[in-house]
Amino acid sequence: MEQLTTERNWAGNYSYKAPATVFPHSVQELREAVADAEKIRALGSRHSFNDIADTPGILASLEGLDPAISINEQDMTVTVSGGIRYGTLASELHRRGFALHNLASLPHISVAGAVATATHGSGDRNGNLATAVAGLELVTADGSLLTVHRGDADFAGMVVGLGALGIVTRLTLDIEPSYEVSQSVFENLDWNLVLENFDDVTSAAYSVSLFTDWSGPTIGQAWLKRRTVDAGQPGVESGFFGGKAAAEARHPLPGVPGTSCTQQLGVAGPWSDRLAHFRMEFNPSKGEELQSEYLIPREHAADALHTMRRLSGVVKPLLLVGEIRTVAADNLWLSPNYGRDGIGLHFTWRQDQPAVEAVLPVLEAELAPFAARPHWGKLFEGDAAAVGPLYPRFGDFKALAERLDPAGKFRNSFVDRKVFGS
Repeated sequence: MEQLTTERNWAGNYSYKAPATVFPHSVQELREAVADAEKIRALGSRHSFNDIADTPGILASLEGLDPAISINEQDMTVTVSGGIRYGTLASELHRRGFALHNLASLPHISVAGAVATATHGSGDRNGNLATAVAGLELVTADGSLLTVHRGDADFAGMVVGLGALGIVTRLTLDIEPSYEVSQSVFENLDWNLVLENFDDVTSAAYSVSLFTDWSGPTIGQAWLKRRTVDAGQPGVESGFFGGKAAAEARHPLPGVPGTSCTQQLGVAGPWSDRLAHFRMEFNPSKGEELQSEYLIPREHAADALHTMRRLSGVVKPLLLVGEIRTVAADNLWLSPNYGRDGIGLHFTWRQDQPAVEAVLPVLEAELAPFAARPHWGKLFEGDAAAVGPLYPRFGDFKALAERLDPAGKFRNSFVDRKVFGS
């Protein structure tokens, strides 16, 4: 089992404090590492923007575990190593005639890490990526293997586990027959029309994303991903709520070429090449950036959007781009969409962490009346006292973590601050 010194996260804004990272080549090696460690955490694709993955002990990367993809056609599930990345999984699933219900913006992220933080794509009827989980295998604090399935006691509390319950080695996900998607981009939508017809806007496609800097009378871009069974379908309409169809591939960030983005211009193709915003073969997004996101109950959408437009002068100086998405409700205890359909207000910030951290308390105070739940893997200010009341099963999750990990082997500074309040 190789052991290396640790490094920074993907964005470069966080340097891991753990003195070393181990790369077990088997689940047995991982079990031994966990059993022997005083403190240990799983390290995924390093795409979190905070210290959620860090530890004063050892980081364990799952990159070396068996990458086999096992499809059960009878149950319509796929079982994979927690370290596999969504882009790799999506490509193989499509090759074999199957699909996932959705993908996040980036295909580069690991399955286990995305699930543990309730990372999501978009779509009124699409739950976050964790909602596809039908089973989990994890190494618990004493090195034992625990396997749980949908319907088991506490399963809904274990899926979005923040890494606090153990190290997830394998996941079983729901799949469906492969399908095609066409993606179209519209520019400069009328803000008033969008606000007046928000439900029509977000239901216009299988997945809809709106990109904005929150200022002015228009929304910069709308990305519509439509499922289709006919690869030769006619081109999309020329207008969309005041916006005009883009004549060439676009990037969410103004002035950045669209070459790294998934196929647009209404050309139908595999779901695996359309549902993410970015191509697997390119470096994702801009790289040197920070991110925050807050999930708002659907019924507060209009008021929350009006609030953000009022705050444009506060956020715009630090903002590369904002994104609005929708996510369906679920029953996962620490999912930001537990018990409620929601909209995601996403912020891609310039990499000026002190300035961003100064803005976050203002932003969170303004969004507090809407019961805004922060994305666990991104930058946010609120501690357990602020976040806990937003989750009806928060206390149950803490009790579950204390039962599975009584000595706090998987706890770290993030979990102590954001969950246990210490």
